[in-house]
Amino acid sequence: MTLAETVKDAVHDLKEAVVGTQLSNKEMADARLPIAYRDKCAHLLVPLNRCRYDTYYMPWKCEDERHSYEKCQYIEFKRRVAKMDELKAEKGGRSGLN
Repeated sequence: MTLAETVKDAVHDLKEAVVGTQLSNKEMADARLPIAYRDKCAHLLVPLNRCRYDTYYMPWKCEDERHSYEKCQYIEFKRRVAKMDELKAEKGGRSGLN
C-alpha cells in the first residue's frame, strides 16, 4: 500500500467520523459553523458560540462550554496522532517521501 493510499484511507475514516457527529450538516449550516469546524466536536461548539454571543464574548463567561469543546478537540487530536503513528509503524518508520 502506498503512502497516498494510506492517507486516503485515513481521510476516509475521518470523513466517516464526521458523518457520525451528533449534528446533521443542515444543523451545522443553520448554526453558521465554518466548514473547518464541522467535525466530531461541532455539537459542543454550537452551544459555546451561542453562550459567547449571549454574553458579549466576555472571557470569564462560558468556561464550562469552552472546556468541554477544547477537551473534545484534544481527544480528537490524540486520535489522529495515534492513527498516524499506526500508519508509520505499518510502513516501518519510513515517511514514504523517498
